[in-house]
Amino acid sequence: MKKCTVRHGIRVRQRGQGMTEYIIITALIAIAAIGAVTYFGGTVRAQVGGMAQELSGHKATASIGDAESSAGKAASEGKAGKQKGLANYDNKTAK
Repeated sequence: MKKCTVRHGIRVRQRGQGMTEYIIITALIAIAAIGAVTYFGGTVRAQVGGMAQELSGHKATASIGDAESSAGKAASEGKAGKQKGLANYDNKTAK
């Protein structure tokens, strides 16, 4: 009877070990994703700003003005914000 209890206890520990391994792997993937977004964030912002400027050439006058102003904001943010992080976060909607 004691052997059955010991085996059951080992199985419980093994299940816990498996869950711990999954948590560690998930944390490592999250850290890698955060690092990639931080490293390539400026490039992505600059590319999206460039695409927005390219797409703003339609013939609708109001749409062109709106698209050009949005594209200009995106392009200037992409060029000016090479290092983005929580240090330069400004929550303008809460003010």
